[in-house]
Amino acid sequence: MQLFYKIFLALFVIFIGINIYGINWSVGVLDEENSKFIFSIAASLIGIIVIYIMSTWQKVGVKK
Repeated sequence: MQLFYKIFLALFVIFIGINIYGINWSVGVLDEENSKFIFSIAASLIGIIVIYIMSTWQKVGVKK
């Protein structure tokens, strides 16, 4: 993995951690108050998936 991908991977993991910390667990995860944290966690997970896809595509391109 290139340094560029590693930096974004670390940022997405940090964002997930911050948003998990910000969730108000006493009202429930799917409450309207927590929706911004859930959407941010989902966006970070999608970002991690995209990073791995891009990294895999780069490795496939180098082998050919």
